[in-house]
Amino acid sequence: MRIATWNCNSIRTRVDRAVALLERHEIDVLALQETKCRDDQFPLLPFEQAGYEVAHVGLNQWNGVAVVSRVGLEEVEVGFPGQPSWGSGEAEAVVEARALGATCGGVRVWSLYVPNGRSLEDPHLDYKLAWLEALRAAGSDWLTADPDARIALVGDWNIAPTDEDVWSVDYYAGRTHTSEGERDAFRGVVEAGYADVTREHTPGPGTYTYWDYTQLAFAKRRGMRIDFCLGSPALAARVEGAFIDRDERKGKGASDHAPVVVDLTAD
Repeated sequence: MRIATWNCNSIRTRVDRAVALLERHEIDVLALQETKCRDDQFPLLPFEQAGYEVAHVGLNQWNGVAVVSRVGLEEVEVGFPGQPSWGSGEAEAVVEARALGATCGGVRVWSLYVPNGRSLEDPHLDYKLAWLEALRAAGSDWLTADPDARIALVGDWNIAPTDEDVWSVDYYAGRTHTSEGERDAFRGVVEAGYADVTREHTPGPGTYTYWDYTQLAFAKRRGMRIDFCLGSPALAARVEGAFIDRDERKGKGASDHAPVVVDLTAD
């Protein structure tokens, strides 16, 4: 079984690229983030014609996550237990379209788009940390309920967990994505039982999944590693390989993220 995750940065803009990605790598399950559309705007037909089912949650032109599968799509769940809302007041608070779970071929796949944080002084960073703590708690509960569950927490984590995950430690000093609070939150999910299953197969330094559109960042290899698959013990034991499709970041109309692909052994 082959699963992948990709922040497509607008699925309506990149639906052809997404379908080509599925076909090029023979992907069984693809988690998408930042689809940037409502459910009624999601381009279902190209995926269905390619033989895939789709689950999606999107509220507006921001955020949005999906799971695309050709090995079954069951027990679809929008948001995880305790997922916090974002908004300035109780009446305006909204649980954003940032998490979607589905069972695909016996694997519980969660497509996750972790909040950005914006800046170290912004309330959005507090929201990000609360969001990750709620995910840690939910993930811990899932494993307590079923230690043998095959769970893949995949997506855009908006965190570079180690110094080698950024092109310049000095450049990111005093910014989000590399702060100790964010890195502690990422480690919290790992310590709850979810291993970073891609790192062993895609070692750094200089291994990234995101490059800004500005200042020729991709050409200059000025990137960040912020897209991951964190697997439960039962899932991590089945991982036999992983790679980052850096070529998908090339060419006209590319997303600013590259897909991450993970191979699992059969039962």
